[in-house]
Parts: sequence; structure tokens; C-alpha cells
Amino acid sequence: MAASASTRCITVLGHVDHGKTTFVDSLLAANNIISARMAGKIRYMDSREDEQERGITMESSAISLRFKMMRRDPTSGGTAESYVVNLIDTPGHVDFLSEVSTASRLCDGALVMVDVVEGVCTQTIAVLRQAWADRLRPILIINKLDRLVTELKLSPLEAYTHLNQLLENVNAVMGAFYAGERMEDDLRWREERERRLAARAQADASRIDAEASGETPTDTLDQEEEFAERNDEDLYFAPERGNVVFASAIDGWAFRLGTFAQLYARKLGVNEANLRRALWGDFYLDPKTKRVISQRQLKGRTHLKPLFVQFVLDNIWAVYENVVVNPNPDKVNKIVTSLSLKILPRDLRSKDTRTTLQLIFSQWLSLSTCTFQAVVEIVPPPFTAQRVRVPTMIYPDLTERDGTKVQPRNSLEEDIYDCREGESARVVAIVSKMFAVPRGRLPRKEEKKFELKPRPRVKSPPPTVDETTASVASLTVGSETPAKSEEASETAEDEGNPDEEILLGFARLYAGSLTLSSSELYVLLPKYNTSLPRTHPKNKPFVAGPIPIKALYEMMGRDLVRVDAVQAGNVFAVEGLEGYVGRSATLCSAPVGVTDVEKEDWVNLAAVSSGVSPIVRVALEPKEPANMPQLIRGLRLLSQSDPCAETFQQKTGEWVILTAGELHLERCLKDLRERFAQVEIQASQPIVPFRETAIKAPEMLPVKSPLGQRGLYKGSSHNIVTFTIRARPLPESVTTFLQRNVSVIKRLQRDLTHSSSSSSSDEVEDEARDGDAHRDELVQQPTVTVDEFWGALEKLFDEETAPEWKGKGASMVDRIRAFGPNGVGPNILFGREDARGKENPLRNRTSKRGNPSGGEGSADDLPPEFETNIESGFQIATFQGPLCAEPMEGLSFFVESIEFDAAQLGDENRASKMAQVSGSLITASKEACRSGFLDWSPRLKMAIYSCDIQASTDVLGKVYGVIARRRGRIVSEEMKEGTSFFSIHAVLPVVESFGFADDIRKRSSGAASPQLIFSGYEILDKDPYWVPTTEEELEDLGEKADRANVARIYMDNVRRRKGMFVEQKVVEAAEKQRTLKR
Repeated sequence: MAASASTRCITVLGHVDHGKTTFVDSLLAANNIISARMAGKIRYMDSREDEQERGITMESSAISLRFKMMRRDPTSGGTAESYVVNLIDTPGHVDFLSEVSTASRLCDGALVMVDVVEGVCTQTIAVLRQAWADRLRPILIINKLDRLVTELKLSPLEAYTHLNQLLENVNAVMGAFYAGERMEDDLRWREERERRLAARAQADASRIDAEASGETPTDTLDQEEEFAERNDEDLYFAPERGNVVFASAIDGWAFRLGTFAQLYARKLGVNEANLRRALWGDFYLDPKTKRVISQRQLKGRTHLKPLFVQFVLDNIWAVYENVVVNPNPDKVNKIVTSLSLKILPRDLRSKDTRTTLQLIFSQWLSLSTCTFQAVVEIVPPPFTAQRVRVPTMIYPDLTERDGTKVQPRNSLEEDIYDCREGESARVVAIVSKMFAVPRGRLPRKEEKKFELKPRPRVKSPPPTVDETTASVASLTVGSETPAKSEEASETAEDEGNPDEEILLGFARLYAGSLTLSSSELYVLLPKYNTSLPRTHPKNKPFVAGPIPIKALYEMMGRDLVRVDAVQAGNVFAVEGLEGYVGRSATLCSAPVGVTDVEKEDWVNLAAVSSGVSPIVRVALEPKEPANMPQLIRGLRLLSQSDPCAETFQQKTGEWVILTAGELHLERCLKDLRERFAQVEIQASQPIVPFRETAIKAPEMLPVKSPLGQRGLYKGSSHNIVTFTIRARPLPESVTTFLQRNVSVIKRLQRDLTHSSSSSSSDEVEDEARDGDAHRDELVQQPTVTVDEFWGALEKLFDEETAPEWKGKGASMVDRIRAFGPNGVGPNILFGREDARGKENPLRNRTSKRGNPSGGEGSADDLPPEFETNIESGFQIATFQGPLCAEPMEGLSFFVESIEFDAAQLGDENRASKMAQVSGSLITASKEACRSGFLDWSPRLKMAIYSCDIQASTDVLGKVYGVIARRRGRIVSEEMKEGTSFFSIHAVLPVVESFGFADDIRKRSSGAASPQLIFSGYEILDKDPYWVPTTEEELEDLGEKADRANVARIYMDNVRRRKGMFVEQKVVEAAEKQRTLKR
């Protein structure tokens, strides 16, 4: 345990521009990796050129820091202990939220950065939620305290009030997470209690019957458990507990309450722990008695300041006042003397006040010392953290938040829970993402040079990284001469194009010791099912091995350091996974001494959720068609190295890339052109998805159906099969329910389609097809389980007030034939009412209840393929609606009748005629569904961004103007108390968002920057086919409808892009045209 006990794994989280990378620079300066004067300017962890140009982080990067800390010992006075911190810096922009989820999977703690002026922002809540979900131990860093002095010019007392409110806001977010989890626990407890009561009532009835018949009753019920209350005190941030750090990364200082408590405890002669508790809160120092008093004991002495203001903020404000605000060299010298700081006189006379400020604070309130102490005290070592976190990683459905109460089920779980090292423990590692590195950046083994006359002195070792940043002792095992096979492989690796991109795995070792000679190492992909044997047909596509490990690296920001071995609890990079791992995987060694495959124990830790939905789609092609293979290879590399980017080939044959936003798209295209494909690429205009729906509007056009009922249309196939289909909008509650539970419907369809005899290749193909159909959907947490799905859907139908749905839940659910499109969408096909009990509806097929009538899905003498053909037409119609060939949402289609005239088929060529009838039936049912859709009031649903902007009062009007021009809508605005900043929340159509961020920055001179998050689809309440018809409309708008129909514009743009017919007037105003003079 020696190596793991001195190791900490943390990640830096926060909103964009809250100072994460600048903060990390100060930690690197303490390890002599960069100069202290360059901290905050060089942004060492931003290794990409575009990151340096834009000033934001786009990719998470890791580094290992080493430091020593004195431990207080009453006997010896203190002992120095060495620690290693594996730190991962993450992006704060919403487009790169997937990088946060991959980083938090590998860490045990988090430094949550919050700008003291901007406060809690959207990404602050998102990263806190990620830390909560992954069971990380967070440390709150309240950064940029210098802005309170230099920008807002607050007094120390006003700053204390501001800090108190900020801390309450952060704790309110944590409290909301806790309350939501407790509500779920309470719901589960109540359901379990109702189940127990029902079982006890049944047991009582059985006991009475048994006593009546003279038998001895048996009671097998467990005792009812009371609802367990939890103490939420440890969940919140409290300065007195040491999990809050006050900092200014740009000036290189930070402190906790313990820093000043230790200082003043010696001066005042009081207990340090008591003083630490009193430094934050409404506690005051009585100048007469020299005792600490509470607010109730003030007795009108309002001139007294809280201890935090008097002992802490006043001193910091004095330094800023005399160095930056109103420079006073005499007072600066007094401050340096009183604090016993060693600063050269020439440095104090420097005209660069920022440099003087950094020199004073770096010696007085060292940022690195304070941060490292907080990490060691708050973040547990790996063998303690894994005991809490890993159970929920292995069993995602586990409701117990405290993993220490979960006992390991086998020896492999014991190794992971205890973070065991050595050869006796099995190797278990998680690869959270793959990242690409040019071959030329990989470290090489120095070649031995031949010398004619060796020097008498001992030959110096090859150049290595500085001692303070050298490989961690727990990561390296000696420096033995590598084997010949290893030398040969390294020589082969060095040969080749230095610009060629090599994929490395971004990983953490949870158990065992990983070396280059580790054998029997298997790769388990995220869809690997641990309940089935490794050789099961369903697991074969998701397991590979044994695989060779080519190299192991310690990540040092933009550099890599080759190591021979990795011990449990460390973050590292691994080479040799290309071709085996897509994006994430679990590396696990085979059990020793187990010959029966059925008895092997495996774990799957690779279920990493992206947390963001890619929505911006662009079609790509090379300028030179001959470069298409390079483009395809580049797209494959990009898809593997970017956790959020998706690449695929559409049915039309064009290659498409799907990204999270405009900035993410720019980065992906830059990587394709310069790194992965290295060819000139032409990108189409961004393709934004729409959805088609229909509503029951107050004023609709007359019924178009020849049958006289709205939405009811008749179709036929060669007059042999005649059917009628009625379209009707689904209730909004049912549509929302189906959208939230798409994953549950997929599970039902998968269980229906794949039996134990199905091949694994078919399963992989169906998984890919389902992924293609729902790439543009918002990632949502399902509200029900598979077993509860049908009951919840039946209840929703019963609760509807409309007469066509009210009280008909059971009959409606029993008539469901299919969901669409692709079998999982928010549209429903209902079977015939007169065929209930004769058909085999979807509910029976998925719940394995079977068909009560014994049939396979056909009623009367109707061939079963006809109903399948109608269902296929329904799937096609819902996948490509009539407006602009976009998927439908919220529609239901009822099959009213199907009639089959078998006599017209005849006996001659019956098989060929049936094939023609089936094909024509699919087309006819598709057209009937589309016609029924158009008989209602059609609408488009737009993809919507949730937009959060922080702007000062002087640019507020300009921000509102940009949002209004792009058809956005202001939802709320709130002024940050104590500041001149407004927090604006708006919604903006995705189709209008391109160039929005640049437009905002230009109009506001860089004072405002938006954060855009995809939040689903919103209906555009305008009929695309509406034209003025009444006298009032004609009088108001004229015959040509001078105000453009926005819905029609969007619809025509999509139709034009897809090559569909667009009805438009080529000559708008013929009377104004003139013949050109000859």
C-alpha cells in the first residue's frame, strides 16, 4: 500500500474562463516545470495551437506533480512525507463537456473552480453534478478574489457578504442534488413497503386458510425496514472544514482558514481548532476582553467586524491597496518587514506592480502549498476512494451511495476495492478515452554511442525530466536493460512518418501492476455483459485478447515520459490499443488457475456517459476525389480520439460528422485537415435537424379526407387488399413519456428481436442502426424500468381528459402494434379494434405473454405479412414526414380495417402477385399515413439551444438586440447581487445560432460570451402552408403575405437541401420588370 497511500488523483472542473488552467500553472511552477513569472501566461496544459489562440481549453490533459509535506509529530517535531498528485485539467466550455466526464471517471477528487464575480454558472452546476454522480470528493476553489478589490472595489465587509452569498449558492446546488436523491430513495422505500404490505396481506390470508385446514402456517416474510435517514452535513462546503480555498490564481496566492488560524493561534494563545471554527461566520473579537463573541453578544456594538474580515480580508486588502490601487513604497516595506518576507530591494522598487504583488503573496500565502495540503487532507488515497466509488461503477443500478456498505462478491472485486498491488492481484484498468499523438512526439530510447576510447569517469545517464517532475517512484520499477524483442519493437516504431497520428489510451489502473510483459490482458468493451461467459456469442464482439502492450507512459502535460511499469492507483497512457478499443474499455487480466470459462470473474467499468448531445451535422468530402480513403481514415481517427464527435456514412453515401456545437465543429475540421486526414476538405453548410408534428388547432382547414372524417384515409394494393388508417395527434404527456424512455423501448425491442439463438453480428448491426436513427435526440434519464413501462403507459392514457383517450388505457396499450420511427420513436401504430384477442400486439410479444388466441399476429384469414407491410409503411412515413422528410413526433395511427379479396389473386403466379401486392401495400400505407398527418394542422419542431449569458448593464441592450434578430426569446434575467452584471437565460433556435457567439462578442466588445446547450425540440407555432384567406388577413397582409412565413422558409430550405420539389415563384413582381435597352 505504500505507493497508493502517497498518491492522489484529482481533476480541475469549472465554468469556462474561471481560471482553471491559470491555477494549474501555479502548481506547475512549484514543481519547477515552468517559471513562476510565466505562471498564468504560458498556460502549459493548453498544448494545442488553437487553445493558445482562443485562450480556452479544448482537451483534457494530465500531469503528475510531486511534493513533500511536513507532518506534525509531537515527539520528533515533524516528518517530511512525499506525495504524488495525478492532476487532470479539463475544459470549461459546454461543447467539450464529454472531456469532463471522461476525466472524472479516473479521479477520486475534484477542484471545483468558481469565479467570485460571476458566481455559479451553468457549467458550474454541470460539473458539480458530474462530481456528485461519480462520487468525487470536491474542494471548492473561490478564484479571482483580486477582482473584488480592483474591479468591483468592494470594502472587506462587503466582500465578506458577497463570499457568504456565493457559498450559499454553491451549497444550494449540492442540496438540490441531495434532495433529489433522497426523494428517489423515499419513492423506492414506499414502493417496497407497499409490496411488503401486499405480500403480508396475502400471507395472512394463506395462514387463515392453513389454520382452517389444520396445517401449520409458516411466516417467511422479512421484517419491515424503517426509512434510513442520512446526515448531509459532510456534503456541503464549509471553510471551517478545510474544503474551501480562497484564491487568486493570476496573482499566485491562496489560503484556507487553517492558514490564518495557525498564524493567529500562536499570537493570541488560543486553541487553533476553536479559532478555525470561529474565523468563518458571525463571530467577533471583543477588544476589551479579548474574547470571541457571537452576534447575540454584540449588544449594539455594530462597529465590530467579523473575525474573517478583521483577521483575513483587511490584511489582503491592505496589500492590494498599497501595491496596486494606490502604490505606497513605505507601507509596502512595512508590510514585507512585518510578514518577515525575503524580497530583494530591487524587486520592491519594480514599476511592475503585478510582479511585486506576486512576490509578496507567493511567500506569504503560497497557492501551491495551500492546494496540496487541501488535496492531501480532503481527497482520500486510492485504496480508500475506490472502496466508495467502484461499487457503483461495477453495478450502475446500485442505490446505496456509500460503497463501503457493499461487500465484494469475488476475489477480483476485492482486488479493485482495496486497490491491491503486486503480482498476486489481477490487473484491472479503465481506458476512459483515446487520444492521438504524432509519432514524432513519442519519447525514444536513447541509442548507445560507440566510443573508441571510453572516458575514465562513469558515463552520465541520458537526459531525463527534472528531478522534481521525474517519474513517480510508484510508477517506475528500476531501469533494467530492455529485452531484445523490446529493442526491436522500439526500432520499428521509430521508423515511419513522424507526423503519423498514434492512438494512446487515457487510463487509470485500479488493481494490480501493469508492465510491458503483462500477458493474458483482455479488452472488454462497454457493451460487454459480465453476467454471461466470455465465450458467449453475445459477448464475443465486445471482448478481445490477449493483447500486447507496446509502451506505457507517464503524462506530463504536452510531454510523455516512458515508464516500465505502473502501480495501482495511478493515471497513465498506454500504447498498443489501436484496433481493439473504440473510445473506452476495461483492461483486465485473465484469472490464474481457472480452467472453466463459466467460473471466470470479469468486470466492466467502461460505461462513460458523454453528458452532451451532438447536434450540429456537417457533410464532408475531399476536394480531390482520390483522397477519399485518407478522409475515411481521418474520420475514424477523429471519432476514436474525440469522445463527443460522431462520424458515419449516410444512406445517400456521403460522410457526415456530428459535433456538439460550432466551436467543437471548428476544432474537428481543423484536426481533420491538419492531423488526421491531412487533405483539403470541403464541408457543407451545417445540417440542423427538425421534427414534424401535427396539432389540433382552434382554426383548421376543412376536412380533406374523402371519407368525411379528419385524418381518415383509405388505401388499396391492386384492389386485392383494402385498408383504412386514421391519424390523430398523441397526447403531449404520452409523447414526452415515449421520448424520455427511448432506451427502455430499445431494450424491449432488443429482447423481442434477439433470442438466444440470434447471431452476435445481427445484434451489432441492429445496435448500429438504432444509433444512426437517434443521433439528434437529447440524452435523457428514463423514468421507468422495463417491467414498469406498459403499466405507466396505460396509466397515462387513462389520465387523459379527451374522450378518445380517457379510460381506455388498457385497450389502447393492448392494440399497440409498433412504435416509430425505427421501432423506438414517439409515434404509435394501433391495430384493429375488431381484431383484439386475435392479433399478437407488441405488449404480448415483449412481455413474453404470447398470443391468447394462439396465432402469430393475423386475424381471420388475413395473411400475416400484410400487417407487417402496413407496419413497414408506418415506419417509413414516420421516419420521413411529408413536410420536409424529417422524422415525425407525437402522432398516432389507427388501422381501422383491412380487407383481403383472395379471389382476385387466383392460383396462377400467386407467389409473384403476392410480392407485388406486398410492395404496393407498403407504399399505399405510407401515403395514407402522410395524408392523414396533413389533414390536421402541421407544425415544425426546431432544435433549441438553452443560452446563458453574463453581461454588464452597459451592453445589455446590444445583447438583447442580437438575440431578437436571431429569433431567440428571453426566458429570465437576474442581476448578480453586489455586482453590475446581469445573468440572462434565453432560448435560441439551433438553425439561427451559427455565428451567434462571434456576433455577441463583437457587439459587446468582448464583454459578453454565451454558453449554448442543446435542450431538445420546441414547436414553431406557425403552419408552413398558411396563406391569408379571410378579409381581415388579406387587408392586413395583402395577397402576397408581406410578412414571411418563417416555418415555410425553414421547410423550403430543408427541402431544397435534400433535392425535393420547392414551390416558389420565380417572378415575384412582373409589373416592375423592365426590358433591357438594346
